[in-house]
Amino acid sequence: MEFLAFLVRRVLWSLLVLVGLSIVIFAIARIVPGDPARMALGPTATAEQVADLRADLGLDRPIVEQYGRFIAGLARGDLGRSLLNERPVASDIRDTFAATFELVLFTIMLAFAFGVPLGVAAARWKDRWPDNLVRVFAIFCAVTPGFFLALLLQILAGYVLHILPTTGRLPPSMDFAADITGLVTIDGLLRGRLDVVLEGLRYLLLPSIALAAATMGQIARITRSSMIDVASQDYIEASRAFGVPERVRVFKYMLRPSFVPPLTIMGLEFASLIGNAFVVELVFAWPGMAAYGIRTILQKDLNAIMGVVMVSGVFFVLVNLLIDVLVGFVDPRVRIRGRRA
Repeated sequence: MEFLAFLVRRVLWSLLVLVGLSIVIFAIARIVPGDPARMALGPTATAEQVADLRADLGLDRPIVEQYGRFIAGLARGDLGRSLLNERPVASDIRDTFAATFELVLFTIMLAFAFGVPLGVAAARWKDRWPDNLVRVFAIFCAVTPGFFLALLLQILAGYVLHILPTTGRLPPSMDFAADITGLVTIDGLLRGRLDVVLEGLRYLLLPSIALAAATMGQIARITRSSMIDVASQDYIEASRAFGVPERVRVFKYMLRPSFVPPLTIMGLEFASLIGNAFVVELVFAWPGMAAYGIRTILQKDLNAIMGVVMVSGVFFVLVNLLIDVLVGFVDPRVRIRGRRA
């Protein structure tokens, strides 16, 4: 019952955040300088043509009515039509979201697979050379801009060593359509195309490393700090006194209680990267939603801008809700604190 109440509170807070997000997105889209109708039609359009398009888009109606139509469209999954290509925005986002999701999913897996072991190694050999090496690596990852690392990897691996591809998701010569889930590697597995899976992973590697570096450094630092805090607890000292093997003490009694902070960071990074991967996507010509969102902003495609930001926001809120639920399930203290708050 306590967990159910915790879940209901989190769901209600998430709905409230989504309502606030829709208001902010709608307001910003309306106050950005420039007339969307004029930009869609171009400078040669007449005033009558611009007025007709504004009426067709509902931009000449009261602001409250415009917001009501926006919310009604969201409820139906209708994000309107792009002002530039006349396609439904929902279709454009659906075509590009899978590429971004696959990139971010592989990025988080990479960051977790390397960040947690690095943090464990740093905590296990605290103040010794492995710890110092991990801390230097984490600081380097934190201060290196993603676009610089992306360009560096592209030059070194793609143009100097010629060992990895630098643009796209698959070779142009490979005839394959990811039309099941939209994820090249998953669809390749489902169709039994091992060649597609291997090529998809090769194309994923460079952009994923560029995106994963900062998250990897964060996870390593937080895992290290959490494990050092747990190591000072009395029960750890007792396990050492009773002769519990080092490996069991580190991975069972220290790592498990230290897992909540890295899990939270991993969830937050996973959600934020959906909308923040645009620089890496542009560098590697990755056909994802983040790069699509940048193009819509530069062209002031009003409906597309609101659609991309809203989808990114909904995904962020849902992932945060999932992380809250997982953390609350793993650590009962979180549920108790939430109830008292």
